[in-house]
Amino acid sequence: MSENKTYKCIIIDDEPIAIKVIRDHLENFSNVECLQGFTKALDAIEVLNKEDIDLLFLDINMPGISGVEFLKSLHFPPKVIFTTAYRNFAVDAFELDALDYLVKPISFERFLKAMNKFFASMQQKVNQPQTPQDKKKAYIVLKADKKNHKISLDDILYIESLDNYIKVHTTETSIICYERLSGIEKELPGSDFIRIHRSYIINLNKVDVFTASYIEIGDMNFTIGRNYKEYALRRLEKG
Repeated sequence: MSENKTYKCIIIDDEPIAIKVIRDHLENFSNVECLQGFTKALDAIEVLNKEDIDLLFLDINMPGISGVEFLKSLHFPPKVIFTTAYRNFAVDAFELDALDYLVKPISFERFLKAMNKFFASMQQKVNQPQTPQDKKKAYIVLKADKKNHKISLDDILYIESLDNYIKVHTTETSIICYERLSGIEKELPGSDFIRIHRSYIINLNKVDVFTASYIEIGDMNFTIGRNYKEYALRRLEKG
């Protein structure tokens, strides 16, 4: 499992008993925190926009909007495991890159298999080797103010989450663009950038001071999030 991280998940299902079954299954995983269950998909949007949700259990057949249509509406979807009483939506589900497709009633054995897929996908992300392209990458392109801004990676100090936007702070300026922190994280080389908080990614090369609980970059002081502490300190101490 990945870096002792606690993964955040939510459940969307119009049947409260189905939410309870998934919650009960999740209690067997100490590294997964179920933030909330929703019987209406639209009620989950605020949490999806504010929190970095790692995993979404999503019922397919719901009144108002189906799980498939709801997932299509998300700009930055988390990993998704579909749950349903019907088998005939499987093709739609996997076309949307769902991790798995659980048919109710969901046994713990089948649930465990789906969770192992999730953990494997997260572990793969952590262990993904640096590619030659990563090593050569010197800049990223950010879209803001109807322009494409070419930003040197060496100039980035840190990146701040503003819900559906990010603010990239460089040595010379700052740029706000429409992107999630989890999205820009995928564009950055892991050799130089790490997530230290759900709201911050920092450039390791710009760190002036660090302790077990905070990091200083220039006159900025960043608290290291509980879920990121072990990995962040290991990277910082490694130099």
